[in-house]
Amino acid sequence: MLTQTTTRVLEPGDLDAALAVLDREPVANAFVAARVRIAGLDPWRLGGEMWGWYEDGILTSLCYAGANLVPICATTRAVRAFADRARRAGRRCSSIVGPAGPTAELWRLLEPHWGPARDVRARQPLMVTDRMPDDVTPDPKVRRIRKDEMETILPACVAMFTEEVGVSPLAGDGGLLYQARVAELVATGRSFAHVDDAGKVVFKAEIGAATPQACQIQGVWVAPEYRGKGHAAPGMAAVLRYALRDVAPVVSLYVNDFNAPARATYRRVGFRETGTFMSVLF
Repeated sequence: MLTQTTTRVLEPGDLDAALAVLDREPVANAFVAARVRIAGLDPWRLGGEMWGWYEDGILTSLCYAGANLVPICATTRAVRAFADRARRAGRRCSSIVGPAGPTAELWRLLEPHWGPARDVRARQPLMVTDRMPDDVTPDPKVRRIRKDEMETILPACVAMFTEEVGVSPLAGDGGLLYQARVAELVATGRSFAHVDDAGKVVFKAEIGAATPQACQIQGVWVAPEYRGKGHAAPGMAAVLRYALRDVAPVVSLYVNDFNAPARATYRRVGFRETGTFMSVLF
């Protein structure tokens, strides 16, 4: 019996308790919940450890420690415990990301040891919708990307990632992990694009994380030469229709607060701001 407070690495037998925590905030936790539902809590399959924080023997907070460090339903005391464990382990992640409050506190405690960050995005509105817009017609040319179209979609994905994050996803391992992730989304039918007659991607987006309760749209991108020509909102409406029909009853995304055109597009399609995320990029 665990008493008082403690933190430890969760094991496969802790799965039900971990899912109960994740399900407390199914939209905010969709990214990690999707991974856990597929891989369980075995670190090798999950791609990282899941740390648990217990109060009086009850699991109350989590922190995913893999390529990202993600606090989940984390109380102030849990954040302090997670920060201490992360500091002792040393930085292995490429980012810290999660709800703004716990993430900011986690970074405040880790910055003296892990800093400086390459970029800190302190306010990223979390936007949610559960219905189609009344006044935006979905782009009929947005469709699922086929498995034989990897050479078509990958350059657009790389361009989006580089523009958004500031570094190329092809650095380091030559892009093997990133290409595998793109291929996984294509294979599972969660990669969408409008491809013009010349084979050029005009608009693209993916449904990244998916659980029975919620899914998350990511990687929204319009080719530079097509921007300002009315492709973004109809494209988003088309992906939203697929998401609501085929994946989950609630659809979310998060966006940089300084990206005014994107926020306006998402609002036009019916997304509303329900919270705030934060990202620390290394």
